[in-house]
Amino acid sequence: MDQIAEIVGLVGGVLGPDVLGAYLHGSAVLGGLRPASDVDVLVVSRRRMDERERRALLGGLLGISGARNNVRPVELTVVVQSEVRPWRYPPTGDFLYGEWLRVEYEAGEVPRPEPMPDLALLITMALAAEHPLAGPRPAKVLDPVPHSDLVRANVAGLPGLLDSLGGDTRNVLLTFARIWSTLATGQLRSKDAAADWALAQLPPEHRPVLEHARQLYLHCRYSEESWSETLQAQVRPHVDCVLAEINRLGTGASGRRNRFLRS
Repeated sequence: MDQIAEIVGLVGGVLGPDVLGAYLHGSAVLGGLRPASDVDVLVVSRRRMDERERRALLGGLLGISGARNNVRPVELTVVVQSEVRPWRYPPTGDFLYGEWLRVEYEAGEVPRPEPMPDLALLITMALAAEHPLAGPRPAKVLDPVPHSDLVRANVAGLPGLLDSLGGDTRNVLLTFARIWSTLATGQLRSKDAAADWALAQLPPEHRPVLEHARQLYLHCRYSEESWSETLQAQVRPHVDCVLAEINRLGTGASGRRNRFLRS
């Protein structure tokens, strides 16, 4: 069975008629899935899940997501409509599954409601993409997000991104490029398109690491990734340059979960 159909079927089996809509977002709608891209799905629900439903949804996702199941990793977010319509910031998400959290899930953690500032970006992408997997057009169940809240959400995870720089270099560099691009232009771009935009703005000495990250994103799985010592030495100066531009354009609170590393 098609992986997306499995995701939609799983969500419908757990939440039943309380699913108001399910919407594709992320790489699949911003420019196409790349070798290491997740399948990103936003689900809008009529109500919060109970404990049994959370465990059922988590168990199902563990079985249909990621390399160990020989499929793409899944990132699935469930939001209760009343938490985001009418819109307010920061929004609260009801459930987040990301393959980068698999170890925590397998150790017994179950996703629970929490503030999720980056729902502002997910909702904006879902509204722009117009790609319902279940339910009506996204505009029927979701409100648009004000630009000021997009700015806040874009910079909310900066400290966490910096913490991840050494272990997930390609995605952190591309995410910084996308944040910079969004703050400067108001457009949500795919990671490679944001990198193209940023490369045109950067001084020549700060371009090689981002160009390398872009090529990795377009052509390589994580197991195929490599960085030369020369490029590694250029990473932090590049980040400092981009952060200076981001800080010039807007500031915001820090966040915990870096979902847009994977999109």
